[in-house]
Amino acid sequence: MPGILLRTLRGENLQARPVWLMRQAGRYLPEYRALRRQKGGFLALVYDTDAAAEITLQPIRRFGFDGAILFSDILIVPYAMGQDLQFLAGEGPHLSPPLVDTALASLHAVPERLTPIYETVAKVRSAFGSERTLLGFAGSPWTVATYMVAGEGSRDQQEARAMAYRDRSGFQAIIDAIVETTVTYLSGQIMAGAEAVQLFDSWAGSLAPREFERWVIAPNAAIVATLKARFPEVPVIGFPKGSGEKLAAYARETGVDALGLDETIDPLWVARTLPASMPVQGNLDPLLVLAGGDELDKAVQAILAAFADRPHVFNLGHGIDQHTPITHVERLLALVRA
Repeated sequence: MPGILLRTLRGENLQARPVWLMRQAGRYLPEYRALRRQKGGFLALVYDTDAAAEITLQPIRRFGFDGAILFSDILIVPYAMGQDLQFLAGEGPHLSPPLVDTALASLHAVPERLTPIYETVAKVRSAFGSERTLLGFAGSPWTVATYMVAGEGSRDQQEARAMAYRDRSGFQAIIDAIVETTVTYLSGQIMAGAEAVQLFDSWAGSLAPREFERWVIAPNAAIVATLKARFPEVPVIGFPKGSGEKLAAYARETGVDALGLDETIDPLWVARTLPASMPVQGNLDPLLVLAGGDELDKAVQAILAAFADRPHVFNLGHGIDQHTPITHVERLLALVRA
């Protein structure tokens, strides 16, 4: 029988709440830090398939989460599309050349850059039992485009937002190319053993409603429709961070099976607004896990109570902070599993 995470994502409202945490494979774990010191930089870890599989499995061994999410990065897609990718210490990721001043057509795709990621998925899958779910993922087209246009992350995504207004057809071509590569990428992960996939739209909240319809809802709907035609049993989780009241339209129009919620969303509003049968995921503030104490306990109980009548995957509103104490994660899991 499938594990409780996969069953919940398929619409079962189970008494036991599955739990996994965004960025659960990462810097808050001493075993991750030790392996990174041994192996080198972040991109080297992603492309060392043995190391990437080991990192994916580390939080499962330590905490027994109900799902493991592939250790990789959303910028593998532009890397495969032909941009160069570097992770610089203290600066984050850099893509070159940035598309704000370079034509998309000048990029030369390198699809073989996706192959090691599929190998990592297969290695993790072979180490898994059926009681746990392996999650693949990709960045959503809008968020990926913001990095491709600016060449790096930014506070307000100004370069991509301005380009989308200034050159509608040019920006649409970038989005369309990302959609095509993302479908290929997620299909490869699924064929290698991923049982569900998540679309991360970390910068969805920066868009006005009309722009949100065009650059978030429409491309995600295109990805979901193609994946559903190919893999109808594989759930797709959409996570449009920061989208607020636009979540209702996203849920209706994209076709995702489950909706990830960031920490700014009121669970009671979600319970009233979204279809009652729709699985939701989230939405504890990561800083509460960092802080711990009574406030963590109260927030966990409030989230569980708000979503008691619908399928619910317990998770954070975004990635776990690298300074989070292990004991706080253990406390969180004890509360959810009680």
